[in-house]
Amino acid sequence: MAEIIKTTVVGASPEGAKDQDSAARAVREMFTSIAPRYDLLNHVLSFNVDRMWWRRSARTFRNILTRPGARVLDLCCGTGDMTFALHRQGGASPRILGADFSHAMLQRAAAKSAATTQNGSSPNWIEADALHLPFPSGYFDLVTSAFGFRNLADYDAGLREIARVLGPGGECGILDFGEPKGAMGALYRIYFKKVIPRVGTVISGVRGPYAYLPASVERFPPPDEMLARMKSAGFAEASWTPYTFGIAGLYRAKIT
Repeated sequence: MAEIIKTTVVGASPEGAKDQDSAARAVREMFTSIAPRYDLLNHVLSFNVDRMWWRRSARTFRNILTRPGARVLDLCCGTGDMTFALHRQGGASPRILGADFSHAMLQRAAAKSAATTQNGSSPNWIEADALHLPFPSGYFDLVTSAFGFRNLADYDAGLREIARVLGPGGECGILDFGEPKGAMGALYRIYFKKVIPRVGTVISGVRGPYAYLPASVERFPPPDEMLARMKSAGFAEASWTPYTFGIAGLYRAKIT
């Protein structure tokens, strides 16, 4: 397990980044630049399948979400779509907090809250760095991250921080892209590397972020390695469930 981790990448590395600090700054700037069109692009480029992925992931943790008083953190929440999916599953039972280090993304998430208020409750939002969370150890029952963990400058540090803020028996769910195999994989790579960067640039009006997307997925650890990293960070019962031919998938693990 240790050998797997030693020989692979540390974290996200946008073009031009020289170290972890500059990588984090570059990622924040990219997401700030595309925030106004982020939701539209997600739905258009995924043909709305992303909505199904969020719902399916949220249902996976329904046992926690329906527990009165449960504390839930959606990390790297962006404009809050996964946060809202969690909220719909749990209603007023859990205390759900969405966290992101992009102020522009959080502004859009907060603006969407009024339309998703349920039973008089809605998620709360906090601007925070996923590698240095402002919460005490053992505070949460569930920590999720949908399509954001891949952008951390240090994957292992991110996993350790998630493990730190989870209490005994707490669970972690990381939804992110994968790379399908076979004929589907070949078609997917053409679409992901050729079509998405062009369409994303046209719709967002910003060059760069949608070229970074396929590169970041290609750089992200494959399932076996990611599961090894999770176990090394202190998680047990780590598993990966592929969605839609492996285009995306849910990593799930527990703190014992």
